[in-house]
Amino acid sequence: MSLVGAGYVTHLTWAHPTLDRLEAQALIPLFGDFPIEMGAAGAEQEVLDRLAADVRYAQLTSAAFVEGGPLTWNRITRALATFQRSLVSCAAPYDRYIQGETDAMSESAARGMELFFSERTECFHCHGGVMFSDSSSHEGAIAAENAFHNTGLYNLDGSGAYPANDPGLMEFTENPADMGRFRAPSLRNIALSAPYMHDGSMGSLLGVITHYSAGGRTIPFGPNAGVGSDSPLKSEFVPGFLLTDDETNDLLAFLHALTDPTVATRAEWSDPWER
Repeated sequence: MSLVGAGYVTHLTWAHPTLDRLEAQALIPLFGDFPIEMGAAGAEQEVLDRLAADVRYAQLTSAAFVEGGPLTWNRITRALATFQRSLVSCAAPYDRYIQGETDAMSESAARGMELFFSERTECFHCHGGVMFSDSSSHEGAIAAENAFHNTGLYNLDGSGAYPANDPGLMEFTENPADMGRFRAPSLRNIALSAPYMHDGSMGSLLGVITHYSAGGRTIPFGPNAGVGSDSPLKSEFVPGFLLTDDETNDLLAFLHALTDPTVATRAEWSDPWER
């Protein structure tokens, strides 16, 4: 999933019900051992020493933390989280359109917006609000939303089972009803964040629309075979729907209109050592 807008997410990663701060989330790739990502566990001081030896980090640390002192893991996670919270995008064609620039979106995208926010497709129930996600919050919000959903991606045993290493929210709650429940990511800049679904199992937005129009995914053979649309654990917001080819193209056009064209090229978000 994209890091753009991560500062608005109420629960981080795909299905962690208590991980709600970016400072805490940073510890998982840094020190986690399943899977090992950054591999800092057991090498904490070595990593700090390497960073301290770089004059650029010494200067940046001094500038960022006016109270003085060396770079610490607490400061590293605070710095990472602060940078992530700066990743804000609100200049997509959709944003300009709702602000009155009526030609910012194509007629096809405007029709797709009507479909997106209709009870016919149900998209907006899980992907609503400013961030197009029901797992987000912002200043002025009445309450933070903390939803997790089973979208019928798997149904291995006819009772809604997901692969053993991918149980979703159930991994934390141990409640069988939470099998396969994951948070809905933001759809902002969705055209840039393929592959899709929590496990990256869909390569295109057309594939995602096909999945939801069918009310779940059918895997005809193999170890994950099953009919996701028949899962008893599937969300009520994934009932399936019928679209014509033109309507499918309209919905695709709207999803593309959620992408801010400046996101991939902003200098302030680029590698500072390559500037």
